[in-house]
Amino acid sequence: MKRRIRVDDQVIVIAGRDKGRMGYVVRFVGSDRVVVSNVNVVKRHVRATQEGEQSGILEQEAPLHISNVAIYNPNTQKRDKIKFVEEEGERVRTYKSTNEKVA
Repeated sequence: MKRRIRVDDQVIVIAGRDKGRMGYVVRFVGSDRVVVSNVNVVKRHVRATQEGEQSGILEQEAPLHISNVAIYNPNTQKRDKIKFVEEEGERVRTYKSTNEKVA
């Protein structure tokens, strides 16, 4: 499956309470949700399930829908779209605005 956004891509949040914040994609949850570093941080109340385990309030990143993030182009310092270009028999991701390869 071709994905326009992949793990370790720098993205910017375009909708929701964290709109405008940037981070890196840590992992995918299912096919349509992403976890972005230091974005959409929620508090979870955790009970100790085993003896000696720590309970309390933990902060962790919650998944965002993939439609609420856009890839960040460091050359233009704005969000951008991705297109696929055939190059030497391979499909390469490029930014639509500058036609440069995605690093």
